[in-house]
Amino acid sequence: MNHFSNKQNPALRVIRFYIEGFRSMTLGKTLWLIILIKLFIMFCVLKPFFFPRFLGQFGSDEAKQEYVTDELVQRAIIP
Repeated sequence: MNHFSNKQNPALRVIRFYIEGFRSMTLGKTLWLIILIKLFIMFCVLKPFFFPRFLGQFGSDEAKQEYVTDELVQRAIIP
């Protein structure tokens, strides 16, 4: 970096700091790749199986609100 870097936008300095740090990583790139693959599997592959869209069966927002309210009240009453 040049001698004017102290006068740059702080956000730009932070971004450049992380970019330079990421360039010099060797094992870190592999670990980030593994993390991104795991996140993709969790949110794009497993989510539809384990978190079905229960509220999608209701037609209007009022029906969804009623269902959520009833569920919260029932779960608060029955321990």
